[in-house]
Amino acid sequence: MMSKAIYPGTFDPITLGHMNILEKACSIFDEVILAVADYTGKDNLFSLQERYQLCKKSTEHIPNVSVSTFQGLFVDYAKSQNCNLMIRGMRAVSDFEYELSLALTNKKLNPEIETLFLVPSLRYMYLSSSIIRQLAALQGPLEDYVPTCVAEAMREKHFS
Repeated sequence: MMSKAIYPGTFDPITLGHMNILEKACSIFDEVILAVADYTGKDNLFSLQERYQLCKKSTEHIPNVSVSTFQGLFVDYAKSQNCNLMIRGMRAVSDFEYELSLALTNKKLNPEIETLFLVPSLRYMYLSSSIIRQLAALQGPLEDYVPTCVAEAMREKHFS
């Protein structure tokens, strides 16, 4: 039996912290779906299609990753993919309350859904997409925080 997990998120933008979690998940599971959420509840820098393309390009070197988009509830998407395991990154105690409430809500919506929390490597513990968006807006260096294609897209978005 092949093992499969879904790593959902906004990925606006995908960071090296996300990539670190994804690579850890890929070492555990045969297949990992990086699922880019349409509705995020936030103002996005990139459109859904742009986020999808950046994730696809950023992950093309990882053979057991597929990238897709989804709309609506994660539990419905997971069911459509015949998968009941969600991967989430947990950076710090500050993430715990939100991530726990998300996991419990998903469990209430579909009791078969399980959430596996992975901790990023120490060098990515502080990294968040919102910090990266702020850094880009202030013309800060991006290469240590995001894949090269994302850094280029962010510069183009802000300064062209």
